[in-house]
Amino acid sequence: MRNWRSPQARTAAETPEAQLLAANRNIRELIEDTSIPASVREELAEEFDEISAISEKLRKAEVHIAAFGRVGVGKSSLLNALLGRDAFSTSPLHGETREEKHAEWQSLRDGNVILVDTPGIDELDGEERSRLAENVSRRADIVLMVCEADLVQSEYLALTALADRKRAVLLVLNKADRYTRSERSLLLGRLRERCSDILPAERILAAAANPAPETVIRAGKGGKEIREYRARAPDVFGLKTGLWSLVESEGQTLAALNAALFTSELDEKIATRIVAARRSVAEKILRRYCIAKGLLVAFNPVPAADLLAAAGTDIALVIHLGEVYGFRLSRTEASRLLLTISAQFAALMGAYWGVNLVSSALKTASVGLSTTLTAVSQGALAWYATYLTGTMAQTWFSRGKSWGGEGPKETARRILASLDRDALLQSARQDIVSRWSDR
Repeated sequence: MRNWRSPQARTAAETPEAQLLAANRNIRELIEDTSIPASVREELAEEFDEISAISEKLRKAEVHIAAFGRVGVGKSSLLNALLGRDAFSTSPLHGETREEKHAEWQSLRDGNVILVDTPGIDELDGEERSRLAENVSRRADIVLMVCEADLVQSEYLALTALADRKRAVLLVLNKADRYTRSERSLLLGRLRERCSDILPAERILAAAANPAPETVIRAGKGGKEIREYRARAPDVFGLKTGLWSLVESEGQTLAALNAALFTSELDEKIATRIVAARRSVAEKILRRYCIAKGLLVAFNPVPAADLLAAAGTDIALVIHLGEVYGFRLSRTEASRLLLTISAQFAALMGAYWGVNLVSSALKTASVGLSTTLTAVSQGALAWYATYLTGTMAQTWFSRGKSWGGEGPKETARRILASLDRDALLQSARQDIVSRWSDR
């Protein structure tokens, strides 16, 4: 895993511009890292596309604000109200927004701010839209969690998840014009109390993106009352003021922080995939060496030669596994590691070595069917011993040529406890017998 500096490690002396440059430098290093296997890049293609988009966003010094929430809460209308124009499609039908949409937000002050509309998180048969919405909010520097009443469970969980990801989040009670002043005050109080562990009170705001027309009654001819409806302007002043203040004071810092968080998350995924890929390759190599050693021991009638063949096979295995994990070991280094591993297993399962020697002696003294059975048994034990050796060597390599905090003895004990010895020995016998019959 790459050693990215955590966002918390940044000093207050770093300017927002320096933070942006550092974040983009880390992203470019990750994108251009030639040590990442092609298979891992292919598996994480979507994440690499996302991080390329984030790199472009940082290059342009953009700050992205995404609206997030359930279907029908007025996300598109709210963004249009902030923009002062109809850039995002709205409809009385639910689910109008089907994909990510962007619009640049101009203001009297300098700022490169992009508003992002997302599909509803609860759209029926809309798993893909929900996933897209979550991806967009993950990349956004500021997220507007939009609701229209007290939070339902899905909204509360989404808000908690966003806050846990260290994103700048504002909870916006849209359609506030539906409530009287006292009702609105009570509802905001309820939201602030319920979300007190998630958001500060000043980041929970009310807005009315598309207020219902105002009813006006005027006197007509003959004193007859005439009812008319007058459109009302959106009420987003408080939200707009709060957002621009946040963007101007922390926008670039938030963009750099968000990029660092996403880069760190992707780096973790890459590390996990590489470890899994190495483990898969190492397991195949280990199985080949197990079979080779088992056959050498089973087919060789000279006991001393058995031991020499076993030692040579295990040394070659250790060197080969080291290459899989990116380490080049000399035969001397491999021999030292092998001695350490053998000593731990000998102490924990000394009976194996006794059985090995007895089987070796029996194989020399026996003839016919007895010789075959004894040879297969000894070969299976050799197969099993190599499997233990290789598994322990993998652990050492995967920890950066270290036994970690548990040490070699505890590592060997844990490996022995985790493996099904009988199943492995049965598999070993089957491998050897199938090849014995082809001799």
